[in-house]
This record gives sequence, structure tokens and C-alpha cells, in this order.
Amino acid sequence: MTELPVVVVGAGPIGLAAAAELRERGLSPIVFERGPQAGAAVAQWNHVRLFSRWAELIAPAGRRLLDGTDWTAPADEDYPTGQDWARDYLTPLADALGDAVRYDTEVVGVARRGRDRVVDSGRDTEPLSVHLRRADGSEDRILARAVIDASGTWTSPNPLGGEGLPALGERGHQAVDYRVPDLESVADLVRYRGKHTVIAGSGHSALTAIVALSQLANEPGTRLTWVLRRGQTDATFGGGEADELPARGALGLRAKKAVEDGLLTVVTGFRTAAVETGDDNRTALVADDARRLDGIDNVIALTGFRPDLSWLSEIRLELDPVLQAPVGLAPLIDPNVHSCGTVYPHGVAELSHPESGVYLVGMKSYGRAPTFLAMTGYEQVRSIAAELAGDHESAARVELTLPDTGVCGGAGVFDDPNGASSGGCCAPAAPEVLTLTVPAR
Repeated sequence: MTELPVVVVGAGPIGLAAAAELRERGLSPIVFERGPQAGAAVAQWNHVRLFSRWAELIAPAGRRLLDGTDWTAPADEDYPTGQDWARDYLTPLADALGDAVRYDTEVVGVARRGRDRVVDSGRDTEPLSVHLRRADGSEDRILARAVIDASGTWTSPNPLGGEGLPALGERGHQAVDYRVPDLESVADLVRYRGKHTVIAGSGHSALTAIVALSQLANEPGTRLTWVLRRGQTDATFGGGEADELPARGALGLRAKKAVEDGLLTVVTGFRTAAVETGDDNRTALVADDARRLDGIDNVIALTGFRPDLSWLSEIRLELDPVLQAPVGLAPLIDPNVHSCGTVYPHGVAELSHPESGVYLVGMKSYGRAPTFLAMTGYEQVRSIAAELAGDHESAARVELTLPDTGVCGGAGVFDDPNGASSGGCCAPAAPEVLTLTVPAR
């Protein structure tokens, strides 16, 4: 077993950090990335600027590896876009890892060699069997001593529908998109200028879309509507100046100002049940209480993400039934309990499963919980690499201090259409904003 490689799934920030940590420990990582490049998912939101500084986006092991090359480190205090992150860090890091990173190769299944999940015997002695499918359609299998799943959640956005399932008519509807618009793109500019756009969601992606589209708000014909499932907006804008990640706090303040300036209308407590197309070929959203929003040209659903666990069906995972996060981690990140969205540093102890040698890391480890930071993932894989190398003392040690998230909300009101927030403990409650009550038809 110890002669076998450690398979890392995904060549994003956390996957590449895992490979760097493993190599530093003398282990043999192989990273499988289904996309054609490092940071393939990041490349799909190239235009979005992160609210973390470069200093918080470069993994310690990644930096150590790159420092031995001709890489020029970005300025620690700058804030990169997704494009900057991929070009100036992820691609050089993948290049430094050499043939350990394999592109255009998707991991489609993991099991114990010769055993399905029902069989007990051999689960502690047999290696993991990793099934692969390449871009040309060919298939393969590789044996591994451990699997670190850093595949993320980007390809599994939460639906617009308010029940966790797609709303009626949502699937494939041409008006519904699940990404932050890029107004530097001519296609997006044409799509959103002079149109009625609904932004659905209450997280940082939704705030980013609000700030971006507000630039078009005063142009003829442009209308913006912000739809929230929760009953109030006072906790939505984050910690503002109290946020220890200043750019994140500034994002919330800019979005709040756009609302206060009347650049968009806010509709609260709206849980979408159906997406309809009217006689004028424009879109309507229907809530579960029969309220309607009509005359819509575009819907941007930014309601979070969820993990794809389908290809891990033969592995014995122990996941929280609510968050779909490892049971050891879930109590630390549950947004129904932690009023400030507190992020706790954690490692191999919280990420282990009944199936030895299998770890979900990065955004995927958070299941459906928000507030994940890259620094958290870097600490996760540092701890796991130490454990796999037999350094149990280092694996158990926390080597990270995280900033306050500044995401406030009263306990128990996460996504509650009737919930009210006290403002939490990160910052004073935000002032009331214009809220439109849409009558039922």
C-alpha cells in the first residue's frame, strides 16, 4: 500500500496544494483534472475579483515549491481576479508538479479493489481502485493508497427552486443562468443592458452580481430585482467595516448602497416554485405562496452549491444528513447554529470517514454550508498529508488562524422566509432597505 500513489481529484487551488504537501512529505501524488488546464473551474469565473488577498490565496507548500523555480510571486496585498489566480499561481504550480498532474481525465468512481460497499472483508488491507475516463472516451483504472477529493462544487449549483429541487420549468430554461455576469463581455453586456434581470440569492456571488449589474441600472429599460428566500435583508450584507477580510466587507457595503440608492427592487420571502414563459415570450417566476414576478428577461440563480457524491457511491462515507459534510466537521460550520458563519480551522480528525484513506477536502468538504475560505482548505490538506506520512502529531496540530467571516445572522434563521435576525455578533444590524411586497394574482 505504501508504494502506491495518493490520488488527488481536481487540479484547483486545494488539489494542487494537496499535491505540493504530499510531495514535500516524500509521498507520490497523482492529480487527475477533468478539464484541460489547472484551475479549470476558476477559469469559468475569470472576471470575478476575489475578496482574499494573494497572501491568503497561495498555499504555504505551493509557495515553497514555487520559490525553487523562476516564479515571480504576486504582491501579497493585491486582490486577484480568477484569471489572475489561475495564470499567476495555479498554472505555475501545476507546471512545477510536472507529470503528477494529468489533464482531461475524469475520476468517475472509487471503490475498494474487488469489493463493493457491502463487503466488509479486505477493506483495511486492499487498496482503493480509482476508475478514470479520458476526454477521448477511453477508460482506465489505477490503484491508490488514499484518495483526496478536491473536486469542488462548481459543477453542481443549487437550483433556483425553493425546495432544494429545480422549480417547475427551471431545467433548461433559456432565461435562467447560474453564473455571475461579466460586463466586460460583449455578449453579457447585450444580454443584460436594457433588460429586466432578477438576481436570486443572498451570498457573496449574489452581492457581486448586484454590484456589477448596478452599473447598468440607470440605462433606459434596465430593471433589476433582487429575490431572497429569507424574510429580511438585515443580515445579508455581512460585517461591513467589521469584517476582517476588508474586501468582503466592502462588497457588502457596495451592494447595500445600490439597494439604498434605489438601483434595484428587493423582494423577500420569495421561494420560487415555478418558472413560466408568458405569451410575450418573457419569463415569470411564481412563488410557493402564489406571488408572481412577471416581465423578466433574465434570471441569475446564485443560490450556492452542493457536492456531487454520485461517483463515491461505493465508498463508505459518514456525512451529516443536513449539510452533506463529514460528520466531524458539520457541527463546526452549520449555518443554522453559528450566527456569524464562523469558520473553524480543522484537519484530518474532522475529515476522516469509515472508509480509511478517503478524504473530502476544500469546498466539497463543506457540503451545502457556505463561508469556505481557501486558507481552510490549505490547512485541511496539510493535516491530511502529515497523517498519510505518519506524522500524527503534526496532523493533529492546528496551524492556522482564520479571520472573522463577518457573515451575520441569528441562529436558526438560515434561509428562513419568516426569520428575523438580531444582527449577530460580527457587526451591528444593517438598516432597513426598500422591500417590495408583490401581491398574489
